[in-house]
Amino acid sequence: SERELIKSNGEHIPVLKSVTSFNYRGHEHLIENFIDMSERKRIEEERQRVEKLESIGLLAGGIAHDFNNILTGILGNISLAKIYADEDSEIFEIMQEAEKASIKAKELTQQLLTFSRGGAPVIKTASIAEILRHTATFAVRGSNVRCNFSIPDDLWNAEIDEGQISQVINNLIINALQSMPGGGLIELIAENIDENDYQELDSGIPLKKTKYIKITVRDHGIGIPPDHLAKIFDPFFTTKQKGSGLGLATSYSIIRRHNGYINVSSRIGEGTTFYIYLPATENKTPKEKTKKEKYTFADGRLLVMDDEKIVREVAKRTLNHMGYKNVDFAVDGEEVLNLYQKSLEEGEPYSLFILDLTVPGGMGGEETMRELLKMNPKINAVVSSGYSNEPVISEYRKYGFKGAITKPYTMDQLQQALNLVTSNS
Repeated sequence: SERELIKSNGEHIPVLKSVTSFNYRGHEHLIENFIDMSERKRIEEERQRVEKLESIGLLAGGIAHDFNNILTGILGNISLAKIYADEDSEIFEIMQEAEKASIKAKELTQQLLTFSRGGAPVIKTASIAEILRHTATFAVRGSNVRCNFSIPDDLWNAEIDEGQISQVINNLIINALQSMPGGGLIELIAENIDENDYQELDSGIPLKKTKYIKITVRDHGIGIPPDHLAKIFDPFFTTKQKGSGLGLATSYSIIRRHNGYINVSSRIGEGTTFYIYLPATENKTPKEKTKKEKYTFADGRLLVMDDEKIVREVAKRTLNHMGYKNVDFAVDGEEVLNLYQKSLEEGEPYSLFILDLTVPGGMGGEETMRELLKMNPKINAVVSSGYSNEPVISEYRKYGFKGAITKPYTMDQLQQALNLVTSNS
């Protein structure tokens, strides 16, 4: 039977108790055996947490995708309407607020998409030190809390999605801020952990024998009750009135997809400490290249494929305003291929395609692109999707695309995506 033993320091240890009886010299004797179940419990809790995230991902991913299509119509039309309004007028201010609210909704769907299976971070070599300093400093700006950084100059780099890791740090800083309403100090510590440091790691951490960067985020706030501590990474678990319960669950998913580990310890009245382990790399951060943007396709023919009418309508208005006057639309890949073949026969082929990745019941963007490349290996196309975590979006060049854009998008973001096609052509 399962029991709990209490150590002299007050720590509760789950054990499996078994009793064996035997007869010795006419007397019945009992032997009690206790097996420490701590590691087994930890592994089981980790497995259950992963299963929760995967099951909710099936639902959350579909909802977020459909919602992003709707948001594309809302956000796109607002960004267009702002162009025709006087910047000093009240209507402009109202649209500005509506745009901000739409972007907030986009951020919420992004958190939902973190749970959806099959996604992949957009990985590149990055400086953890820069991300920590920039994200934390921005998060506490205007508050009565300050950050104290302890980051060595020789901190290793990591192969990460900068946006996602920044989101994790931001989530942890926001939690720390909310735990210290009267103000205080947040400690951010980063250190290199190699194979020789493993004896110093917390017991039971499931890490491979490789180099890691350990990030510690410590507050001195109210702390987390023990009965809540085991649930804080669960989706939709929150103790806040206005909380979504997605911040820490999102953080857990992100770190797990980076082949890392996140853990927490807390004492009531003393504060909470989060520990993050990310695999390190010896690669150097790439130098940023500046390239002047230009347009080359505004006079050419453009074909947009999307099964949602609201997306096609806002794309038409936006592209027309950007100077693309010769724009046609298709609802699926079959129609795209037919229209492209017709354009070739007419001697006026399309010079640019925007292809939606997912078309329910029809040929989507990935398959359509494969067929287009057979017809013309120099096809210029942008892939579009409401699933921002799709591998085709994060590694679009591998699939033949010259650019990628996630829904919902503003006119400026669409311009940037098309400029990327220009620079890659």
